[in-house]
Amino acid sequence: MQFRASHILVKDKSLAERIAKEAKQGASFGQLARKYSTCPSKSKGGDLGWFGPGQMVPAFENAVKKLPHNRISDPVKTQFGYHIIKKTGVRD
Repeated sequence: MQFRASHILVKDKSLAERIAKEAKQGASFGQLARKYSTCPSKSKGGDLGWFGPGQMVPAFENAVKKLPHNRISDPVKTQFGYHIIKKTGVRD
């Protein structure tokens, strides 16, 4: 099983919570990623492309697995900071 997701990575929990709220209220996820994310994927609106098991850190991978398609997560903490994740695809 492979997944496709976009994310916004920030260091500050309160900022991550604010961004997640904006995204869930309909703000453009891609624009928020370009504005706030510290990950190089921000230039692609946060798109990480397709990935399979073991390619992402466990907390991130588990959050993507549980997230319904096209939904936005609450902030997910990893060793890199706080991620706001949007699941954009699933394939076998």
